[in-house]
Amino acid sequence: MSKLTIGLIYGGKSTEYEVSLRSAKSVLDAIDKDKYTIRLVHVLKDGTWKTTTELDEIDLEKKDAETVYVVPGQAFKTENGPLTIDVMLPVLHGTYGEDGNVQGVFNSAGVAFAGCNTRSSAIAMDKDITKRLLSYAGIDVAKGIVLNDYESDTCSFTDASEKLGTPMFIKPANQGSSVGVFKVVNEEEYDYALKEAFKFDTKILIEEAIVGREIEVSVLGNEELYISVPGEIVSNVDFYDYESKYLTDDGATLMIPAEITEEEKQKIQEVAYRTFKTLDCEGFSRVDVFLTESGQVLVNEINTLPGFTSISMYPKLIEVSGIPYSELLDELINLALKRHEKEVALMTNNPLF
Repeated sequence: MSKLTIGLIYGGKSTEYEVSLRSAKSVLDAIDKDKYTIRLVHVLKDGTWKTTTELDEIDLEKKDAETVYVVPGQAFKTENGPLTIDVMLPVLHGTYGEDGNVQGVFNSAGVAFAGCNTRSSAIAMDKDITKRLLSYAGIDVAKGIVLNDYESDTCSFTDASEKLGTPMFIKPANQGSSVGVFKVVNEEEYDYALKEAFKFDTKILIEEAIVGREIEVSVLGNEELYISVPGEIVSNVDFYDYESKYLTDDGATLMIPAEITEEEKQKIQEVAYRTFKTLDCEGFSRVDVFLTESGQVLVNEINTLPGFTSISMYPKLIEVSGIPYSELLDELINLALKRHEKEVALMTNNPLF
């Protein structure tokens, strides 16, 4: 049996470009090269796709890398001919990676890919739309205010604090890894945070601060879901921002599994399951929640392309739950192929004509 060719795609036009490169390196180290032929596809910051077969070369911004072109309905090609890829394995994070854009490209090319589809990727990336759908489904989320850039002067610090209290958090609606997120307690900080957050998105959220434990759960599967044990992020700083997550070794302590009761565990896993299903997710996602002292579970966000670095929560939670990293990658590839097989079998011709 011939080996499958996996396109490991990473980088991207995103503030999380560097995180994506770390994820790609971890995946590349762990994936079974006896089972798969790997083609690295590096999306440069200008959006250009480059490929090479050099497995130890993770920085592809070099002149001899081939440019990849998308051919709708006919997969991919380079200037030297067709580029055969059986499954795309994206480890792109943030905008243009987990927001449905690249998933749409994969669909147009007719190539199987791991992770959520275009629709659920776009929905989950937008924290505003996500919260609306979850609230409609009866899943608890933090109270908040949504502001578009053309109405940024319609909600003052006084208006927001009267509704949400202080401290409060200001964040872009479509970003990840705490990029552009600010904790504010006064008018000066509020005005500054609004200005900065709008540099990353045309829509922002102002949210109440939730006093609770930060718990995360990994979800794996298409129709039937595998829910990991919950893990807890115990922050060692006042605000668990981008620097704390990725640039320091002591920004937080990961407790896997989280020290919670069996009842709390089951409740959190049920909320993660319902969140994944409500947003029509597939493949894999990480669901982040707050657990309050009263036992309430509120969804903070769902990440449809969570980090796969050596210190990332998603693979760590799955591994502690019983699935090693390399087997997780196998399962993601299998899930992608199964979904693709179902999709290509769908009727595209009108039976009346």
